[in-house]
Amino acid sequence: MAQSKNSQKPHDQMAAYLAQDLDAVNTLIRTRMASKHAPRIPEVTAHLVEAGGKRLRPMLTLAAAGLCGYDGPYHVHLAATVEFIHTATLLHDDVVDESGQRRGRPTANLLWDNKSSVLVGDYLFSRSFQLMVETGSLEVLDILANASATIAEGEVLQLTASQDLATTEAIYVQIVRGKTAALFSAATKVGGVIATASDAQVQALYDYGDALGIAFQIVDDLLDFQGDAGAIGKNLGDDFRERKLTLPLIKAVARADTEERAFWERTIEKGRQTDGDLETVQSLLRKHNALTDTATQARDWAAKAKAALAPLPEHALKDMLGDLADYVVERIN
Repeated sequence: MAQSKNSQKPHDQMAAYLAQDLDAVNTLIRTRMASKHAPRIPEVTAHLVEAGGKRLRPMLTLAAAGLCGYDGPYHVHLAATVEFIHTATLLHDDVVDESGQRRGRPTANLLWDNKSSVLVGDYLFSRSFQLMVETGSLEVLDILANASATIAEGEVLQLTASQDLATTEAIYVQIVRGKTAALFSAATKVGGVIATASDAQVQALYDYGDALGIAFQIVDDLLDFQGDAGAIGKNLGDDFRERKLTLPLIKAVARADTEERAFWERTIEKGRQTDGDLETVQSLLRKHNALTDTATQARDWAAKAKAALAPLPEHALKDMLGDLADYVVERIN
């Protein structure tokens, strides 16, 4: 049995366990992304929704609800809500970042235009609120509305901090907790709330999602410098080219000598990048152990996520959530 478990990635194992619920979520997503009057909406949405994403965030909602014994219909609504919020933020992010590739495919703003991406993202946000209202829970509405505001806040903070060499690791974590972890923690928390879990269990689910989301984003930022471009679905070094001060760069900047500081001022603050600069960045990251230390922090957050699960009942889904935390950081290897 252990061999079978090890042969399957944790998110695939969870997807198989939750297959019936995931099918219901996918059906609901396709139904609600339809538009009678604007056919571009389902075209743009389908491009992203059907692009082979892992449905990780909606799976977290389904898993949290299942772990806490929920047997009603609304976990499906909430999982679809979470995916709509996520898809809306991706559409907006690609416009802000002027990205040309997402999940190994051309971005919606490249295939259509920025206006379509922004407006379809707005439509999906509206759809998400319609779905969460249908649950009849003001607490659920409060959690997901707060998460939506926090995501936007994190993105705006990143805009102001990403090209400022004074940006600290604490500010970076604040950005990541907003733009990425807020939806992870909301996804897990609403699963517990809809299942009327105890306050301690709801808090445990929130803490798990928060730590998992931070670990997930740190690993993504790390893989931008040492991953496989085909596997991560974007070009290596994109964050540097976009002048985003992610954790590996923040560490290298903090440890820079005078000459290195001048390099960072030219490439990040002033945006004057030339051929060979990415190779210099890689060299400086290695010199200052920035990649190794970033990986250590990602593993620490993954360990916090696993530890947070302690108050939750014993269940196959609890084990899968623990394995998922391990897998998030195994991507580093």
